Amino acid sequence: MLDLHGYLPLILKGTLLTVEVALLSLLMAIILGLLGAAAKLSGSRGVRLLAQVYTTLIRGVPDLVLMTLIYFGGQILVNNIGDRLGWDYVDVSPFAAGVLTIGFIFGAYLTETFRGGIMAVSRGEIEAGHAYGMTPRQVFFRITLPAMVRHALPGFSNNWLVLAKTTALVSVIGLHDMVYNAGQAGGATRQPFTFYLLVALLFLVLTGVSDICLRWVERRYSVGVRKA
Repeated sequence: MLDLHGYLPLILKGTLLTVEVALLSLLMAIILGLLGAAAKLSGSRGVRLLAQVYTTLIRGVPDLVLMTLIYFGGQILVNNIGDRLGWDYVDVSPFAAGVLTIGFIFGAYLTETFRGGIMAVSRGEIEAGHAYGMTPRQVFFRITLPAMVRHALPGFSNNWLVLAKTTALVSVIGLHDMVYNAGQAGGATRQPFTFYLLVALLFLVLTGVSDICLRWVERRYSVGVRKA
């Protein structure tokens, strides 16, 4: 049995924080992904170019580098603006910085996922909706969006699993997630292997449960399609 020296509650507390960061980052990534996909499919060349710069930049810079740039660079920028406005020193929250960074990163990946899902929707289905008398809004929510979700789910699932593991990076900016707490416990007890092994198992449980749930959702959205 693992000898955790009373540090198990601390690790579990960090696990809850990790899940919070992951879910909030996912929400932000979905919003940015939908906006990015709409921008890439826009009729405006300028909007398409802006979306292309966003996805190219994010996918080309390592996640750890972006994390430190946004956290430390953002803190400098906020306080430079604050000095001009006469504000007191602003201490940027590692939690907010972590969520914003991970959400920003995976928003770029989901942009491509959602764009591919929308492009995979049959043009005939959309035209049938218009022929039936649906408004563009009704066509989007009743035909395009449900079909896009079905096509995008495999890529979305993969991005979520990677995002969940990427939350480990927030430990480098001082957020007390389970990786950070495991490092502190391992240093205090001189048993880092024990605590990092526990973290690995907890991440495995998180991704394993997520995979089971996402496979169920994928089957639900594929009802009738696979039979056909």
